[in-house]
Amino acid sequence: MASTPEIMTSKPSAKAGTKLSVMKRMRGQKQLMLMSLPIMIYVVIFSYYPIWGWTMAFQNYSPAKKFSEQQWVGFKQFIFLFSDETFLRVLRNTIGMSVINMVFGFVTAIVFAILLNEIKNKLYKRTIQTISYLPHFLSWIIVTGIVANTLSVDGGIVNDVLMKLGFINEPIMWLSKPHYFWGIVAGSHVWKEVGWNAIIYLAAITSIDPSLYEAAEIDGANRYKKMMHITLPGIKSIVIILLIMNLGWILEAGFEVQYLLGNGVVIDWSQTIDIFVLKYGLQLGNYSLATAAGIFKTAVSITLIFAANKIAQRFGEDRLI
Repeated sequence: MASTPEIMTSKPSAKAGTKLSVMKRMRGQKQLMLMSLPIMIYVVIFSYYPIWGWTMAFQNYSPAKKFSEQQWVGFKQFIFLFSDETFLRVLRNTIGMSVINMVFGFVTAIVFAILLNEIKNKLYKRTIQTISYLPHFLSWIIVTGIVANTLSVDGGIVNDVLMKLGFINEPIMWLSKPHYFWGIVAGSHVWKEVGWNAIIYLAAITSIDPSLYEAAEIDGANRYKKMMHITLPGIKSIVIILLIMNLGWILEAGFEVQYLLGNGVVIDWSQTIDIFVLKYGLQLGNYSLATAAGIFKTAVSITLIFAANKIAQRFGEDRLI
């Protein structure tokens, strides 16, 4: 019984010691703290301070009125949002295109990085890598122009090649076929970003111990087996971390490519949440509904990040948080 007070008093002292050690480390990193201060101020001003604008989602917001004069409507905007067929269709499009872009983006980047790593000629390897990530620096205005010209019925290379090979008898209006639109968007994303996305996987591959490849070669493993049993497991942690990060962007299907390639014929398949927010927020002046859509998008993204992180923890994999 006499030892009980000692045990109870040891907990606060342990906490105090932890706080002191944290403060000591912070004092020892004054330069780093000062360097990070402008970034912290930037994040607070442009990322956290605007959150007060979320209150518009719970109001019948009117720009002509003061904040104290706004009419509060509770969850009316959210109820209308999820009962609106247009928003549900937009949500379907956003999730569909996001999943397709993420799957094709991951698979193509990983495969491209592994194949590029197998090239032994350094000059040829660097040339291919440079050519592959150059499209990343092109704006979507230029990329969508290239895509539109490539798929054009009047001299488009895709229609010309398919007709000469005998696969089609007349040009196809690719951008006017709703069921082709998601594939066109995914292909555009892959062409633009595959080289850039492969850079981090190439960096992860270079960190793999070369002795593992040497041992596998001594055991008679061919290139395919070395890729499957050494390279892929070696970059697994990077793949999982990037997957967790990308799940948070599942409702970020894009804006520019859909807005620029979309038209009235494919509008039911091309509109995303970002275009929905632009339409209702700026064009129709319904700021409250647009803000509600934005809040929903943010809430889903945060939930998916924590869910994916928890699943990775449960399976014993590397986590982001």
